[in-house]
Amino acid sequence: MTDDLKEVLQQEFSQNLFEQQIKGSKKISNYIVSSAITIGGVGFLLASISSYFGKDLLPLGRPSTLIFVPQGLVMGLYGVAASILAIYLWRLIAIDFGSGKNSFNKDTGILVLSRQGFLKEIKIEVPLKDIKAVKLDAREGFNSRRRICLRLQGRKDLPISKVGSPPPLLELEEEGAELARFLGVNLEGI
Repeated sequence: MTDDLKEVLQQEFSQNLFEQQIKGSKKISNYIVSSAITIGGVGFLLASISSYFGKDLLPLGRPSTLIFVPQGLVMGLYGVAASILAIYLWRLIAIDFGSGKNSFNKDTGILVLSRQGFLKEIKIEVPLKDIKAVKLDAREGFNSRRRICLRLQGRKDLPISKVGSPPPLLELEEEGAELARFLGVNLEGI
């Protein structure tokens, strides 16, 4: 009997609450790029230091034979720039930049969008009654874009899908249709 009651309560809860998890910057591709930039930056710095002191600090090549001005100096500048970029990218991965969730709650009548920003978490609250439609925005070409937006009354369209590589069109349509069904609004686009 208690299992049936839990199932009924969970169905009622799921009928009034719809949540979407958004992935952030903790992706394999970001780890690979950050690692490559870190290795390159450290390599350039070691080559610069090797050319300055005249001792090989790298196992590959002979950076001690480089003339410090201008070759070693320029390599040092490249190494510093790459190291700063690597620190920034590792920071984005550490905080999982862009992650969050979309929470549509019919009980409270509020949509809460939360995303992890660089310095703090960003939260946006929108009344569900202001949502006129769910819009699928698809643009193909060199800089293709496929995303789900909410048409809001008196405001610009609010994108709610994840950032990154565009999802397949079928997946985008299914996600948009599910959201439109939950909200009881029209599905536009495509």
